[in-house]
Amino acid sequence: MYQTNFHGTDISSVKFLITGGAGFIGSNIVEYLIHHGAGSVRILDNLSEGKLENIEPFLKLDNVEFIEGDIDDLATCETACQGIDFVSHQAALGSVPRSIATPTITNNANVTGFLNMLTAAKDAGVKRFVYASSSSVYGDHADLPKLEANIGNQLSPYAVTKYVNELYSSVFANCYGFETIGLRYFNVFGPRQKPDGPYAAVIPLFMDALIKNESPMINGDGEQSRDFTFVVNAVEANIRAMFSSVSGATGKVYNVAFGQRRTINQLFSTLKDLSGSELEAVHRDPRAGDVRHSLADISQAKERLSYDPQYDIDRGLDITFEWFKKRFG
Repeated sequence: MYQTNFHGTDISSVKFLITGGAGFIGSNIVEYLIHHGAGSVRILDNLSEGKLENIEPFLKLDNVEFIEGDIDDLATCETACQGIDFVSHQAALGSVPRSIATPTITNNANVTGFLNMLTAAKDAGVKRFVYASSSSVYGDHADLPKLEANIGNQLSPYAVTKYVNELYSSVFANCYGFETIGLRYFNVFGPRQKPDGPYAAVIPLFMDALIKNESPMINGDGEQSRDFTFVVNAVEANIRAMFSSVSGATGKVYNVAFGQRRTINQLFSTLKDLSGSELEAVHRDPRAGDVRHSLADISQAKERLSYDPQYDIDRGLDITFEWFKKRFG
């Protein structure tokens, strides 16, 4: 998947740190960097969400280093940032429902951990700090498509933590001249995404259920819509954000999506066709904290990061379903 060069420069002597690098998106960024001959790739992960199997093929390489540690600990962050040129900060506790159930735990990882990493990276002289934000920041702002400048009231503790990340990033850019770029992910999916656990995302849950010949659950009427984004597009955004030389590109946050939306019912229908299943989904009560519709305007990312996503939802679903069949079938 990673034949295309998103960085446009020689990275054979460049040193990268990927936090959450054993996780879903993080391990895909690691794979891209290794495939393209990065000088060194350091992975920081506490393995609470990430899985060692996601990066196991890379750990035997001379240019890969793994640190098992937690971003809650400032000293660990300081150690991880030493000698690093670029940080891709993916470590976080995701899930709106989890944040509603355990807001302090989500805050510790997503706010305290984020500030630790931001501080450690600045103090270590890192050139640029690229981090994962979320479309949940838009909250109850109803306008579509979503424009970076127009946000509403956040609807969950998770959304609040991601907005705080953006505020801290902006302050560090303004107060210290530290180069930061935030990426508001819109429902990223793809290979290595976990189908297990109480907070799994909808696409891996649907795929896992269909492979097991079980009816999946749909929250509410299923007419809520999302701008589902294949993981290669998220990787592209991270790499392009690291190396963008456009004036004024840093100190800002950008939507990362494909720019199309699909309802949950339509998504399930597509996956039924892919799997050849005749199963019907079971509807349950809507989920607290969820937004009704989501669709990204990606013009700013295109203009300032040269972001040009090539994988629409159907192409991404084909690749992901094949991976799930091999992995779990």
